[in-house]
Amino acid sequence: MAKARYIFVSGGVISALGKGITASSISMLLKARGYKVAPIKCENNLNVDFGTLNPIEHGDPFLCHDGLEADQDLGNYERMLQEEVGFPNFMTMGQLYSSVIKREREMGYDGEDVEPIPHIVDEIISRIKTTAKKAKADFVVVELGGTVGEYENNNGLYYEAARILGLENPVAHVHVTYVPVPVHIGEPKTKPAQMGIKALMGMGIYPNFIIVRSELPTDNQRKYKFAQKFHIKAEDVFSNENLDDIHEVPLHLHEQDLDARILKYFGLRKKEMDITTWQGFIKKLKAPKKHTAKIAIVGKYFGTGDSQLSDSYHSLLHAVKHAGIRANCEIEIKFVNSDKQEKTIEQELKGMDGIIVPIGWGARGVEGKIRAAGYARKQKIPYLGLCYGMHVACIEYARDVLGYKDANTQECDPRTKHKIIHAIPFDEKYQVIKGDGCSMRLGTYPCELKKGTLAYKIYSKHGAFEDKAKNLVTERHRHRFEFNNEYRNELEEAGLVISGTSPDDFFVEFIELSQKVHPFFLATQGHPEYKSTPLNPHPIFIEFVKAAIENK
Repeated sequence: MAKARYIFVSGGVISALGKGITASSISMLLKARGYKVAPIKCENNLNVDFGTLNPIEHGDPFLCHDGLEADQDLGNYERMLQEEVGFPNFMTMGQLYSSVIKREREMGYDGEDVEPIPHIVDEIISRIKTTAKKAKADFVVVELGGTVGEYENNNGLYYEAARILGLENPVAHVHVTYVPVPVHIGEPKTKPAQMGIKALMGMGIYPNFIIVRSELPTDNQRKYKFAQKFHIKAEDVFSNENLDDIHEVPLHLHEQDLDARILKYFGLRKKEMDITTWQGFIKKLKAPKKHTAKIAIVGKYFGTGDSQLSDSYHSLLHAVKHAGIRANCEIEIKFVNSDKQEKTIEQELKGMDGIIVPIGWGARGVEGKIRAAGYARKQKIPYLGLCYGMHVACIEYARDVLGYKDANTQECDPRTKHKIIHAIPFDEKYQVIKGDGCSMRLGTYPCELKKGTLAYKIYSKHGAFEDKAKNLVTERHRHRFEFNNEYRNELEEAGLVISGTSPDDFFVEFIELSQKVHPFFLATQGHPEYKSTPLNPHPIFIEFVKAAIENK
């Protein structure tokens, strides 16, 4: 195997610049050139994974096929590369320190004085090289979390690893920086970016390519200034001004020859590339749509100070958008807070063409979600329940149809007589232990669909079966509590359709209502939103959007 080449993507001036989109775009373009690419995200957090993070603090963790709960940027990697990523593509400071400390406790360092440099740095380098080897990668694109020179400076260890790797391996540094355009001046100012690059150089790293984020396109004068100050060619300074949609970024950078310049830097030939499929997607994305649909997302992770947060449902919003483009439909999203708007939930949902109840944890806001599920059921509005959305749909049905007024999930009311959703004893065949007393199903699990049901029809229509002969599909899971099989027969006799179960018939994975009584009422224990990509929208979301269009 040829030696892998490493591209490190760093960020300066401010956070949330778009390093992940830049890294994803570079990866996508190099793959389109015929090279094998492995992306990696390096995070500064002391969290071992992102599963324990409050979504309001850091957004929706991206759930990978292998059960990793990662940063949102891994979702960007999957959506742009059209490839699954997971544990080899993600590291945190928490992981690194845990591994090194564990090895020290087992005398793995033969009594050495264990320190961040070299031991944490060595661990970083080892993980990057292992990923390169396992993926047989031509390029490893490493996104360095955080902002260069930041106060905590945890990320300095990643930069040191990048510097050392460059001593014996082909390495390129792509620095994403910010050039503000102060309103009172009306001119782009490069000084903050210069200071950020100076901090980068202070770590022994010199940028080979500069990506300028700004409100305006970067003009030749600014490119010349960067080139002059930091001894790179002006054609290696690229403009990445604000665009209408993040999916336009790969094409925008390609039009400026970023991928060609990277290949030239590494002395590689510029293979022919075909990006017509992505270009076709962008054309559809920007074209006027034939239909419109109003979709309500009923959740509780919206508030952050006085702001309205959408990152808490990042992958879900992408999945709905992908489906809207495929269905030639402009989607109008309305966020409904199941906690703060519980008492007026029905009023908030009036006029909606479709209702989604997504993931959630804990008792806060659950009654609002239950009412939303009931409203969708009784008003015959297309309903899609995801994980917790399946739980509340089952609880609402038990309360209203079976008459079990105290029906609930054990998570919210451990004392209820009717635990429609409950905890099951730990079984390593199904679950992993996340912490003291907390077991979860994480990762991809198979589900057998019942013929003739809505779920079966959807997967069949789109050719999405994992094994059609066995009626098997797979979806990603991230949850603690399960449907209580004690109520299974009772609910089915009352009209609730259990349309998907685990192959051993132990877990209920899909529930729905017959289309004779409701046009589209479907809920799943899984998370189809994490598998949706721009070029392959998830079938469930496509059919949900179509149902919302018909509901108008």
